[in-house]
Amino acid sequence: MKLTKQVHYYIFGKGSVKQLKNRLNNNSYNIFFIDNYFKDKDLVKKLPIKNNDKIIFVETSEEPKTDKIDEIRNQLMDKEKPSTIIGIGGGSTLDTAKAIANLLTNPGKAEDYQGWDLVKNSAIYKIGIPTISGTGAEASRTCVMTNEKTGLKLGMNSDYTIYDELILDPDLTATVPKNQYFYTGMDTYIHSFESLNGRYRNAIGDSFAKQAIELCREVFSSENM
Repeated sequence: MKLTKQVHYYIFGKGSVKQLKNRLNNNSYNIFFIDNYFKDKDLVKKLPIKNNDKIIFVETSEEPKTDKIDEIRNQLMDKEKPSTIIGIGGGSTLDTAKAIANLLTNPGKAEDYQGWDLVKNSAIYKIGIPTISGTGAEASRTCVMTNEKTGLKLGMNSDYTIYDELILDPDLTATVPKNQYFYTGMDTYIHSFESLNGRYRNAIGDSFAKQAIELCREVFSSENM
């Protein structure tokens, strides 16, 4: 038996990204990690970003590297800790936000925490807003990073890595180009079958996987995907 941690709070539904302003703790500044794709898009203008908040656009042509995570963390260490970290984008952006949230409260380098339950201190409170389907980064207890010196691609696996809240807005995934929409949707479909055949299953994960399979079949079989 194992105590299984899940994301604590979810907001589902069209236009739900507008609820972000009601979910932020403004005792200090907030850090927004945003997929570089949105740099010149209207989404950024609609976000509740204050003057003292920080925006970091994440380059997503490659998966996160441990050295780059360290570089970002070092840039933020001379400031007081943020109230909230918000990750908006696909898997690389969501993983970057999770890694930084851990490293701002734990000493050392990113590579020190590549493994299972190595993170000892609670992370900065974080909210995830996925903009594509399939990565699963918004719901997992890991953030995947590549150490270029060793060539190892490993996760920072920890209950502290899990997002505290998620905002799941289909208006964001609807903007994805059709081919990518399909391929990332298939990612969801395949991941769901994998989890239903895994060894570390639980009733909550099973229910999400079964519902995801039904939704994928409904979407991919429709006349207007």
